[in-house]
Amino acid sequence: MEITIIRHGRSTYVVKNRMKSSAFKSWVDNYNLAGVLDEVEYPLVALTRISTAGIVFSSHLPRSVESATLLNAEGTVSDSLFREAELPHINRDILKVKMPPGLWAVSLRVIWLLGYSKGCESYRSTKRRALQAADKLIESAESHQTVVLVGHGFFNRMIARVLRKKGWSGRRRPGAKHWNCTSYSLTQQRESEVD
Repeated sequence: MEITIIRHGRSTYVVKNRMKSSAFKSWVDNYNLAGVLDEVEYPLVALTRISTAGIVFSSHLPRSVESATLLNAEGTVSDSLFREAELPHINRDILKVKMPPGLWAVSLRVIWLLGYSKGCESYRSTKRRALQAADKLIESAESHQTVVLVGHGFFNRMIARVLRKKGWSGRRRPGAKHWNCTSYSLTQQRESEVD
């Protein structure tokens, strides 16, 4: 059995202007509504995994759905269970600081990991969702043998962590680059223990 996790393509929303914390929520909303850039070429390994998959899942967000389509996935099952781990909101401007969106994302991710989750799903809740997502992929692998998920960078890493804890072998962390493709497999010995 094999589960492959692919990160979506590059977003069409490329606004990188420095902004205050209060404007970052709008930036995230626009990013979530945007699709992905059409590439000249797609990674062969991702195309191969998609073409041989028994079932393909994606997050419900446009960048994942469009990425699966661009990789020629047919009959993709879109599910909000696989959506990206959310970022908290800061409604007031902190000391009038302006930063590029990437720096806001990293800063907010760190404070989210430390327990701040205003306006979003908590880290604890997201960990439970990652467990549910991994279980769904494993159940699908049991019936389809090969499963692909076209998802999101941070949440893909959370799912990978769960898969490895459940005995699946593969890279400790899936790559963060767009279109990155990482596979996890269950060894024959482990499969017979599951049966």
